[in-house]
This record gives sequence, C-alpha cells and structure tokens, in this order.
Amino acid sequence: MCKIICITNRSLCGNDFLSHLEAVAAAHPDAMILREKDLSEAEYLRLAEKAKAICEKHQTPLILHSFPNAAKALSHKAIHLPMPVLRTLSAEERSYFSVLGASCHSVEEAKEAEQFGCTYITAGNIFETDCKKGLPGKGADFLREICENVNIDVYALGGISARNIAEIMRSGTDGACIMSGFMKSENPERFMEELRNAIS
Repeated sequence: MCKIICITNRSLCGNDFLSHLEAVAAAHPDAMILREKDLSEAEYLRLAEKAKAICEKHQTPLILHSFPNAAKALSHKAIHLPMPVLRTLSAEERSYFSVLGASCHSVEEAKEAEQFGCTYITAGNIFETDCKKGLPGKGADFLREICENVNIDVYALGGISARNIAEIMRSGTDGACIMSGFMKSENPERFMEELRNAIS
C-alpha cells in the first residue's frame, strides 16, 4: 500500500500554521515531517512540542527534522535528516532513533543512507516543483533505480500530486512525500481523499 507523508513548510501556508497542522493531522496522512529548517534549534524545539501534541491527538505519526538534540529533548525517536547532518552522527547517536530517514539525491547517497542504518529515505526531486524552481525533475527512471538499489523504504519527493502519483507508484516506490499540496490545500481531508483515489 502506498504511504503518503506530509512535509511541512509554514511559508506556504496561507492561514495560521498550527491550525493548518491540526487540519492536516486530522486528515491522517501516514506521517508528517516537521521540516521548518529556517528556525533555530530553540525555536524548532518549541514548535515541535506543539506539533507533537497535535499529532498525538490525531494519532498521526510525527517525524522531526534536522535537529537530533531537539528530538531527544522531547524523547522523540523519529527523525529525518539531510545527508550532511546524518554523516556527523555516531553509530550510538543514530541508534537512538527507531525511525531514521534521510534526503537522497543519488543512488550513491541512497546506499550510504542504508549503510548508516536509515529505516527509509526520500528520493527527489522526481518532478519539477515550486520548492526547487528551475531544477528539472529526475523522473520515474531515477526513482526506479533508487528503489532497485536499496532494501529500505523509498519515498518519492518533488512535484507529486493526484495527477501523477500513480506514475511514481509504478516505479516501485513505497510512497510519496508531498509538501505544497498539503500546505496550500484549503481542505486537507479532501486532498488526502483525492490522493487515495488516484492510487486505489
């Protein structure tokens, strides 16, 4: 079954961010990655505490991002890291997390992330996306190559919508990560329904 993960970006959100997070969590994506990379660690920790309460209320798994120490401060064992951050962690630090993800942009990075003990990776960007304007999508063949070279879950990332999610599923991916669609949606529940219908 294709999993759908929301990636947050409060700069794309037209209304109150925490209210929007609540609406997304209530739509029950398979997980939510709190990505807000522009915040300081202290600011991120404060936001993560609120996001954790929202996600627990709706039983939507939360994956924190970029700040391993903030995750530990909240006794939170799910985190997603950029490869440069992942490379700085010791084996002991990595082993703290039961869910450990990494952002990969090549087969070599995907293999490296698996060797570091990641439980999943994101592979992107698959299609052109506003988040990386002017950067062409790497396409379904790139995604297929990643999936064939690792034995952990692979989630497609970049420009994915209800219009093209069926195409990426044919590449062998375990699911899709979506940012703009969730953050800009006026009705996250309906958006989730459209995605589920597109892959059913």
